[in-house]
Parts: sequence; structure tokens; C-alpha cells
Amino acid sequence: MMWRRKCAVAVAGTVLSGSIAFTGVVGTSGVAGAQPAPPPPTTTEAPFTTPNTDSCPFTSSPAPAIDLSEAPAPGSTAPTAVPIPESPVGGDKLGECGVVLPDGAPPLPADIAASGWVLADAETGEVLAAKDPHGRYRPASTIKMLLALVALDELDLDTEITATAEDADAEGSAVGIGKGGKYTNRQLMQGLVMASGNDAAHALARQLGGDAVAVSKMNALAAELGALDTRTATPSGLDGPGMSSSPYDLAVIFHTALQNPTFAGLIHTETVEFPGFPKDPTIPDDQDRPGFTLANDNQLLYNYDGALGGKTGFTDDARHTYVGAAERNGRKLLVTLMGGEAKPIRPWEQAARLLDYGYALPASTTVGSLTDRSTDDATPDVTRTPSAAAPGSISAAPTATDTESDTTDRILVGAVGGVVVIALVAGAVALNRRRR
Repeated sequence: MMWRRKCAVAVAGTVLSGSIAFTGVVGTSGVAGAQPAPPPPTTTEAPFTTPNTDSCPFTSSPAPAIDLSEAPAPGSTAPTAVPIPESPVGGDKLGECGVVLPDGAPPLPADIAASGWVLADAETGEVLAAKDPHGRYRPASTIKMLLALVALDELDLDTEITATAEDADAEGSAVGIGKGGKYTNRQLMQGLVMASGNDAAHALARQLGGDAVAVSKMNALAAELGALDTRTATPSGLDGPGMSSSPYDLAVIFHTALQNPTFAGLIHTETVEFPGFPKDPTIPDDQDRPGFTLANDNQLLYNYDGALGGKTGFTDDARHTYVGAAERNGRKLLVTLMGGEAKPIRPWEQAARLLDYGYALPASTTVGSLTDRSTDDATPDVTRTPSAAAPGSISAAPTATDTESDTTDRILVGAVGGVVVIALVAGAVALNRRRR
């Protein structure tokens, strides 16, 4: 039986404001009583408000795309939404759509612009707090973590490859790979993680069998890790048909990646020397490109005490996404942000505030887990408890038909008054309950 997200009816909108300055007509010279032009009206912006997700707007899919980035190729159809697990992965409380806090927790820090986020212990995997943890959002370049894990598992970091024009011309952000340049896979990984280079992603995916094969391997790994809200459509994180993930899934992937010493070292590197590439003989007067110093684009690394690193992401449809981790007094925490904006403060600053919040909580705090993906022993509660922000509402997402649960319901109805039959049915349900 599919679980409904815990939600409350709420409507959150964005008010756009602007102004048009009008200039008055000043009287001509010699005209008595001419008045100066009135000052232009003061331009004000709508006050910032944290996005409200209590109504479960992203239970099944991310918000509609604002461009054609997810239009399916001619002759193909858009994939259906990623199936919703029968019970919330990581624990029942993580099925809520709004803010999920431990009992007695202090108020959250101000200016967190992300629609969904997860704060967790980077070692134990215990989730300390969250907001819309299983909401479906686009991951943008944070999904490069999956590509990195696949590449680290399959490719020799010391192997040197020659970049192609297709590598160099990859759409979006680039580390600066050039046609004919020679790069080790280690250097490509540095460009992928430190500078979010889509050119590096293309070069790595090419060695994995091409974009389609690399995407298939990334999705297989996501499923293996229990990241069941995730379907990637491109190796780099550029939006594509069916692209989906969640703050919880990014936390699961990041938690796994941090256990890999090579990945952990890559995201913690501040600067590294990166190769140049030769001139293109087909371009008149072209010149060789020298090597350069590559700097990590994650500002948390430079500005937060104990920062371990992380990964940035942005597309027009995904908006800002971010993952980051830090260690203080022997305690490692991680945070993931999705569907965010770079105001009133930058994503890394929002992450820093949530990390500070986490360090102020007791180490025993938990509202769920990144590692325990089984459901509890009780029959899943289909109706769910509404979010505290607006009691009495139900999920905004439709509930899919579940043949097994329908059959069980018919058996139970037919067994009213038969104590023995009821006991047998209850036993059958317990034996057939899925665990995740």
C-alpha cells in the first residue's frame, strides 16, 4: 500500500514587485511657478519567506520545467514519474512534507531558502532534522556525485586520455578541457568535483560507454543505495526528461561518497594545477593554452570552520542545489539543499547555518536514518498524520492502486465475525510485508 505524504493545505506564492519611474514636465524658462519633477517612487521587494511545502506539492514530481530542457527526443515519450515507495524510506517521520524536527528542538535558523533539505550525521547516517525530505526536485550538478562514484569504481585514475571536441564542447559549466588535451582520470575527477565541469563529465562518461550507459549505471547505483526518488537523465546534471531526486536521496548518496577516501579528498582540495591543451591547427592563428590553477568553487570550504567540502549545483529549472559537510569536535555532519535560491544568503551560507544548528543538537538526536531503509513492524498508515502547520488536510498527490492491499481489504471485510480467519489474514499480511 503506497504511503501518502504527510501534508497540510497551504498556498505559498512569490510576489514580484517593480516600479516605473515617471518624470514630470518642468515648466519652460520664464514660466512662473514651475515645479521640479517629483522624485521617482521607491522600489521595494517582497519580503523573503521560506517556501512552504506543507501541501506536498512535490510528492510525485518536481515542479514543471520553465524551458524545453526536459522535452523528450522526437519519437519518444516523457518517462512517467518515479514510483513512490510503499513506506517512506528512512523512517515514518521522513514521510512528512513540511519541517521535520526532533521533540523539543529549538527554532530553525532564519533565511533558509531551500524548499527541501536534510541535516544528518555523516558517520552514523542518523537524520537530525529535515524539510520535505522525500520531495521530488531536480538535482542539477549535485548528481555528479553518482557519476564520481561510478567512475571511481570502474576507471583507473592514472589512465591518461586525449580529449575530443565533443568533450570540450559539452553544454554548461566547464573546467576548461580542450580538444587534443591530455588528462588523467584523476585530473578529470578534479575538474568534475571542484569546478563542476560538464566537459569533464562528458570525458568520464565516454570512457564508461557513453552518456546513455553512464546514466544507466548511475541510476543502478542510486537504486542499490536506496535512493528511490532518484532518476538521472544526464551524467552532468543538466536537466533532461524524467530527472528527479530528493534531499533525502542526495544525503544518502553524499553519505556514501564521503566514505570513499578519494572522493573525500577531492572535495576537500582547495587548489590544484590543471593541464592546458594544444592549439587547434584548423583555426588560423590559434595558440596553445597553458595550464592553470584550478580552485574549488565551494565557498564553504574556505569560510566554515571544519568544512570537509561539498558540491554545488544550478540550472534554471532546478534552481540552486547544494551538499556540504563539516567536522567539529570529532562529530561529522552533512547537509543537502534542493529547490533553493541564492537569497537572502548564498546556498553555502544556508548550509552553514543548518550545520551550526545541527552541532547545537544532542548527538543522540534522530528523526530518521540514511542507512536503515526498512519499514517498521506496523502496517503502513495510509492516511498519515497531517503536518502540524495545518491539521486536518490530506495529501495533494493521488494514491496509486495497490492490488495486494485491495485483496487484503476484501479478505478482511469477508472475515468480519470470524476470529480465526482474521488471525490468518493478519499473519499473511505480516509475512508479505515488504521491507525497504
